Amino acid sequence: MIPSRTIQRGVIWAALAASLAGVCFGQTVQIVSGTVVDPSNAILYGASVTLTSGKQDVLRTTTDAKGEFRFDFVVPGRYEVRAEYPGFKAGMVRITVRAAAPSPLRLELAIADVEETVRVDSDASQTNTNASENLDLIRLRSGDLENLPVLDGDVVGALARLLDPASVGSGGATVVIDGLPSSDHNLRASEIQEVRINNNPYSAEYARPGRGRIEIITKTGSPKYHGSVEYGLRDFRLDARNAFAIERPLQRRRQLEANISGPLLKDNNDTFSLTASRTRDGLEPIVYAFGLGGPIRENAAQTQSSTYLSAQFTRRIHEDALSFRYTHFDWSNAGAGAGGFVLPQAAYKSASRYHQLYSSYRAVFSPTLLNEFFVRVKAGDSATASELPGVSKIVVTDAFTSGGAQVDRRETERRLELNDTVSWSHSRHLVKAGLNVPAFGRIGSTDRSNFDGTFYFASLDDYARHKPFSFMRQAGDGHLVFWQKQAAGFVQDEVKLRQNLSLAGGVRYEWQNYGADYHNFAPRLSFAYGLGKALKTVVRGGAGFFYDAVPASEIAATLLLNGSRLHEVQLLNPVYPDTLPGAVSVQRLPPDLARFSPGLASPYTFQYSLGVDRALRKSLTLTATYTARRGVHLYRSRDVNAPLPPFYLSRPDPSVAMLRQFESSGASRDHALQAALRGNLSRFFSGMVMYELSHAMNDTDGFDSFPANNWDLRGEWSRASSDIRHYLYLYGTVSAGRFFKLGVIFSANSGKPYTMTTGVDTYHNGMTNARLPGVTRNSLQGAGAATFDLRWSREFPLHRSDKNGLRLNTAVDVFNVMNRVNYRGFIGNLSSPFFGYPSSAAPARRIQISAAVRF
Repeated sequence: MIPSRTIQRGVIWAALAASLAGVCFGQTVQIVSGTVVDPSNAILYGASVTLTSGKQDVLRTTTDAKGEFRFDFVVPGRYEVRAEYPGFKAGMVRITVRAAAPSPLRLELAIADVEETVRVDSDASQTNTNASENLDLIRLRSGDLENLPVLDGDVVGALARLLDPASVGSGGATVVIDGLPSSDHNLRASEIQEVRINNNPYSAEYARPGRGRIEIITKTGSPKYHGSVEYGLRDFRLDARNAFAIERPLQRRRQLEANISGPLLKDNNDTFSLTASRTRDGLEPIVYAFGLGGPIRENAAQTQSSTYLSAQFTRRIHEDALSFRYTHFDWSNAGAGAGGFVLPQAAYKSASRYHQLYSSYRAVFSPTLLNEFFVRVKAGDSATASELPGVSKIVVTDAFTSGGAQVDRRETERRLELNDTVSWSHSRHLVKAGLNVPAFGRIGSTDRSNFDGTFYFASLDDYARHKPFSFMRQAGDGHLVFWQKQAAGFVQDEVKLRQNLSLAGGVRYEWQNYGADYHNFAPRLSFAYGLGKALKTVVRGGAGFFYDAVPASEIAATLLLNGSRLHEVQLLNPVYPDTLPGAVSVQRLPPDLARFSPGLASPYTFQYSLGVDRALRKSLTLTATYTARRGVHLYRSRDVNAPLPPFYLSRPDPSVAMLRQFESSGASRDHALQAALRGNLSRFFSGMVMYELSHAMNDTDGFDSFPANNWDLRGEWSRASSDIRHYLYLYGTVSAGRFFKLGVIFSANSGKPYTMTTGVDTYHNGMTNARLPGVTRNSLQGAGAATFDLRWSREFPLHRSDKNGLRLNTAVDVFNVMNRVNYRGFIGNLSSPFFGYPSSAAPARRIQISAAVRF
């Protein structure tokens, strides 16, 4: 096996060789750039722009959120630049590219005589031999999002299913908003201009691979006044009953959202955008549990409400642009945590709010030199408390949870994030370099959770006999303040060796102040090679390293449970209910501790892929890609003070109870073959259909994952918990001209595996995740799922003389149209009355209605 450091050095040298080859190869290339606008000087976002030489299309791109386009590798010669946009006549300009870069172009498109009713996704109409322009990119613009069924306007949640679990880091999916990774997933759909998944998967600019992040570009102010007021609702009387509910939960949701944007001054250089939203959600989670008296079936009460405000100002200074955006979000949740095995009395209430200021500045120093600077400052606080305080919690594993929630925590966060990127084009090279600060924050918390204790029972029989296997309780000082710091730098070079061949190489360095080593160099390399004169087939591939960071929650755990702050104790086989009678002090009992392993290393994934892009016709492409990943130094938890084999009777250090050590001793392997069709699949249907065959193996599920036996990791290597062999996904729109539009999302997948456990504390360490001899992790198979969602929408002009003026848009979304029961949460605990059965089901058919007035 080749050592990982050797592979890293090999990728770095390959990237350097590619850059040197470009320097020594051939003639100079230039940049062709410009802006596409309508007759009122309003920018046209998403316009298709093609660079043509003779009868051959050389390059193709689309305008960005500022209406601008850019071709980076253009050899000297005569060209035509053609711009197209639905509802407008095509615009064309002839140019001659010489030794010096031409001035930025300006194409003004006239309004078409006949309105087009079917929009062609021009991104899928032409292959591209730039290494960064992969066609297996998933790109959804604002118009696409308006036509697709998206539950409650949660765009991030709807698209998260397209991410690859093996590419997602330990902190969850990476969401990049306007150039900065963000934990704010509360953007309104009306603010989103474009969403991308798998964009430039081997770019050194990002910490995660393309299938591990969602990139969002928000709308800027418009040179013309635009606005909308939208009201949406869901009501239980329109929904079907969930298979696990005795009666339909009385769920209601109401949302009111308003947005307005336009110019501040007559010259259109200063624009603004305002968005406000108010949501109230009446939920009733389904309790599906089992008590001493038999099955427990009821609907719990839960109420959520939120307020969202956003204000943005943008100023254009010639080619430069300066933008500020302020965001406020306030959220509350009463009755959280109930549902499933958790009874309503064990619910808790929570609230959070934050203020956020974002700014970006783009400076164009010359046609070949661009600098983009992004910064975000965020101040937030949250509080969580039990609905039933002062009452101990009772957990009967995989049967029911009652008593108080034993949650009492307050948190504050003051956070700075920034990104500065420089782009320089010279000869055949496009060089990018930048500095990222994903996190520079002060995190504070006061934790008084579990101060009344929690009893754990292995089975209903043990509960009936008052025989808990464990009791846990906390005391002491739960106040904590710490700084989380992360920084990264990158440099990459994309070089056009020939008209049909390009290479991109780069390296990224990452640093963090807690828990990891400092040798985190991540080289990346990719290529694209076009076949034939028409370049209708492009072979592309890449390889790269991607590092992971330590989440703030694990940092806080090691600081709180260090033996001097929060005192957590665990008693095995305690007396119930008087575990600590009289004056027995928690502080005198052996504490639980948490620490990072002395040899903790940063986890990384080595990914490589090879694929083919094929243009089947002008507006339809086929992509097929094989991807393999190898995970090294993956995170897991292990009790390094667990009772020793072979009898597992006593802990090595009796002065300490559990010594939870966060380690980087895990590994993973996975392979995937993905094929997709994108574009106009028929005369009336435009969208994407994708199929993926995959296989994933690992021996850990992350920081929260303990092995069955802390002293023997054999049997941990198995199918990954996220392993889905077959996955089919389809989205798109069906247009019936001026009558209506149908948006469709269909997904189907085979089941995930789950683990058979004894449910008994076999190793006397306070855990019930032991397995029978010879049984590996994830040896059982869950059921597959299929969901078909549909959106019907139609727009009515309120003034016949002005189709682009005041108009009414109505829509009806139906989720899980076929009302299929998709089981989930299969129980592998042999001591549970639900062993081998699912504990819940995905929501039954739901209907969402919305109406919006727009201008």
